[in-house]
Formats: sequence, C-alpha cells, structure tokens
Amino acid sequence: MKTSSSLAIWLDAARPKTLPLAIASIVCGSAVAGWQGSFSASISALALLTALLLQILSNLANDYGDAVKGTDNDNRLGPTRAIQAGLVTPKAMRKAMVVNIILTVASGLSLIFLACNNLQDIFGFMLLGLMAIAASIAYTVGNKPYGYRGLGDLSVLMFFGWLGVAGTYYLQAGTIDSVIMLPATACGLLAVGVLNINNLRDIDNDRACGKLTLAVRMGPDWGRKYHLFLLGGSMLCLALFALLEMHSPFGWLFILGTPLLFSHGKKVLQSADGAALRPMMATMVKCALLTNLLFAAGVMLA
Repeated sequence: MKTSSSLAIWLDAARPKTLPLAIASIVCGSAVAGWQGSFSASISALALLTALLLQILSNLANDYGDAVKGTDNDNRLGPTRAIQAGLVTPKAMRKAMVVNIILTVASGLSLIFLACNNLQDIFGFMLLGLMAIAASIAYTVGNKPYGYRGLGDLSVLMFFGWLGVAGTYYLQAGTIDSVIMLPATACGLLAVGVLNINNLRDIDNDRACGKLTLAVRMGPDWGRKYHLFLLGGSMLCLALFALLEMHSPFGWLFILGTPLLFSHGKKVLQSADGAALRPMMATMVKCALLTNLLFAAGVMLA
C-alpha cells in the first residue's frame, strides 16, 4: 500500500473536479446580492471557503461509505477512489473527515459571526451548518444512508441550490426575497444533473449493491429523460428571473450556455450504456459552471 500522507493522494481524494459546483452556488448568490447593492467580499470569501470544505467533506465521506459497503468495486465505472485503490486506509479517511469537520466548523462560525447581527440569525445558520455537515456524511455513511434510498438528488438541490445561493444572498443582504429562489433552484438543478450523470453511469453496479439511487429507481430510460428535465428546468428558472427582474439584455447572458447544454443533453439521451456516459461527467460540470458564471456575469453587468 502506498503511504496515505502523499499530498497528491489526498488532493485526488478531495475530487477537485467536483468543486466548481460549490463555487457556482456562492458566485450566484453573491452576484444577486451585488446587483442589489449588498455585496461583501469578506462574507463571500468565507462562504466560498465553507462551501468548498463541505463539498470536500462529502467527497471524503462518499469514498469511505461506498468503500465500506462494497459499492466501490471492480464493476464500478467511475474513477477509482482512494480507499478502493488501497491508497488510503479507512482509519486514515475517518481522521481526515474529523480534521475537515473541525475546519468546516471554524470557517462556518467565522462566517456566521461576521455576517449575522442577531441571535435568531446566528442560531438559525448554526443549525443549517450542522445540517449541512450531517448531510455531507450521511449520504453514504451509516446504517441507513439516504443516498442509498434515492434522496441524494433532493439533498443536492437543497444544499447546492436553495441553501448555497439563497443563504449566500441572505448573509450579505440581511433579508430574503422570494425571487432569489429562481436562480437558487436553477443552480441546484444543474448540480443535480452532475449527480444524475454519476448515478446513470453506475446504475447497474449500484442496483447490484443495493444503492437505490433515483436513477436506479427510475431506470436508465427515464433517468435520461429526467436529465433533460434538469437541464431544461434550470434554464426556465433563469429565464423567469431575467423576465421578471432584469431590465437589461445582459440579464439574458446565460443563454450563451444553451448550445453546450443542448449538445450534452442530446448525447446523454442517445448514450447506449454507462460506459458511454463516463466522459459526460466532466462535460456536465463544465455546463453547470459555465451557465452559472454567465448568469452571474450578466446580473453584475446589468
């Protein structure tokens, strides 16, 4: 076994290719806050750090949980993970998770005390932070992980969309506007799209291992149609926001991401099997990041 102290091994275990999802939610929330004159660089930076640490915690926990349950095996089509490859022991991964939790709590508390001015907000965001940490771990870890029951999609929508975008906006604006839920939902749906590609790719192995993801429950055909719904739903939410709130053509800048989304959706719909979906994970991450960045840029330019 290779040493688990190697920086390269731990960087790979953190799965940096998934981190743009956390970045996108903070950027979108901050952009809308800035559009309304409430942008704070310090709050945005701490929100970004906290979101990245939560994403890394989730990735480490997934590595541990799927390895312990035997879901990470030779039949899995996704990239080989650290424990599965024998590069990190389960004990070392648990220690890494504890360190990550400590860092996340420290970052989250710093964010809360910087941004919140009353006890209600302080305790409310503390509770949300604890829920986010618990959700990051419980996705695959424990006796009844919710990721094995088809609830992962809802969790991603909540934390990468509603909480990530709307929470970031609230911490800077000090108030919540229902219209923020449109870009928040769009960002969340694109993040769910990344998870759905992952689940469609490994649908056969997940079914055999008892990991009943939403893709497994729907089956490959409906799972592909569901993917188109996620892409179309995200664009519809952004279009409604632009139509209702933006009074500038810059508000429609996100439309420039449509060709990439359309091409990706078509390839997913026509993919023959899980192996054909392997290269589409990176494409979906790029689609999500590009669309969100275009939206954010358009809001700021408007």
